[in-house]
Amino acid sequence: MSPLYGLVDLRPSNNLRLDRQVGLKESVIAMKDELIRSIQTRRARIGIVGLGYVGLPLVLRFGEEHFPVLGFDVDPTKVRQLNAGESYIHHIPAARLQTLVQKGQFEATSDLQRLAEADCIIICVPTPLTTNKDPDLQYIEKTGDAVAATLRKGQLVSLESTTYPGTTEEILLGKFQKSGLEVGKDYFLVFSPEREDPGNPKFSTRTIPKVVGGITPHCLEVGTTLYVQVIDRVIPVSSARAAELVKLLENIYRAVNIALVNELKLLCNRMDIDIWEVIEAASSKPFGFTPFYPGPGLGGHCIPIDPFYLSWKAKEYDFSTRFIQLAGEINTSMPHYVVERIGSTLNDRSKAIRGAKILILGVAYKKDVDDVRESPALEIMEILQNQGAILSYSDPYIPRLHKMRHYDFSLMSSVSLTEEALKNQDVAVITTDHTNFDYQWIVDHAPLVVDTRNSTRNVVRGRDKIVRA
Repeated sequence: MSPLYGLVDLRPSNNLRLDRQVGLKESVIAMKDELIRSIQTRRARIGIVGLGYVGLPLVLRFGEEHFPVLGFDVDPTKVRQLNAGESYIHHIPAARLQTLVQKGQFEATSDLQRLAEADCIIICVPTPLTTNKDPDLQYIEKTGDAVAATLRKGQLVSLESTTYPGTTEEILLGKFQKSGLEVGKDYFLVFSPEREDPGNPKFSTRTIPKVVGGITPHCLEVGTTLYVQVIDRVIPVSSARAAELVKLLENIYRAVNIALVNELKLLCNRMDIDIWEVIEAASSKPFGFTPFYPGPGLGGHCIPIDPFYLSWKAKEYDFSTRFIQLAGEINTSMPHYVVERIGSTLNDRSKAIRGAKILILGVAYKKDVDDVRESPALEIMEILQNQGAILSYSDPYIPRLHKMRHYDFSLMSSVSLTEEALKNQDVAVITTDHTNFDYQWIVDHAPLVVDTRNSTRNVVRGRDKIVRA
């Protein structure tokens, strides 16, 4: 039926609707392609939130590939140091940082309003646990709010902080949607788990493969483009949730296997079998066996924490992660086992922990780094202190301890490792196997040595003074 004479049908035709859809699609692709070109030509400004053990290596990597980099940190002391070209992390040379500062390629700031200046924002903030071992996402939440307040069209946001599957969508995407911008069209959102291993001489930020998962295919394309500029190999996966689980799997694998050898260590001590000899012999098998080593507990920002993120999330699906929970119980019990060994060793010499002078050798969570996050040495020190020990520590990488989330040894400083310092102790406890400790010299001068790392395996004199724990 024809429309009435004199009236105009204002309803869009199918062709007009199609034209609009095509135009919208073309504008989205144009925005994506423009950001990609900006990245490939090094015009894109990189904003990195969190300038610690993950963020600072990324600053160097992007800066050395000629990207302009803007770093964000809430600690004004760090910001001042970095703008002066000073590195506060032992394994990151200040010279690399100074070059970027002098060339004007890097600037640090505490002003989160300047996030709008960045074309690509990488979030590297901490994801610790609460006292109940639940995820503490306050730093992601606060950073997400700051990014949402300045989010503009044409930006890429990448979350690198380790967390449970769904965080990128549930927290960041949820916050960003309130801006009215549409993900995959107006801006791009990915998750790419950090894989830093501080102090590892074999691998660097550039050579460690990078996993990337996007919220949409366009997001994945932009995120992959960003990382291939600075990382030798990038592995795209189907979603941000898959990328989030990749990191958890890597660290759960390690946590479970470390728990296994820690439990075997307890059994071997009762059976009078050397667990280190057993592991070394088993390692001779050229297939089907990967060696893991026991210790005084788990440390660092990943392995002691990440498994609990998945355990917590699994409850939402009415699922119990029994392997993870058991591994956590075993690994968190190891500092108590070490203290028991120290106590029984002193008892054999008619001494008690109360009033005993105990020197802790190494408080970093692993050898040759200046990182004390979640270090089992701190837990051991707290237990010993609560039992009345007279404590001191020596660590060439940690000149002073500071107040932390769970511990406060802020009045303690590293003591010089001298003959007199060792002889005045009742026992020296090796908790971190730094390579610049002279273990034969330590055994020569200490009245008693408790070794939690098998550091004294090559000692030839004084083996009767060594106790394995």
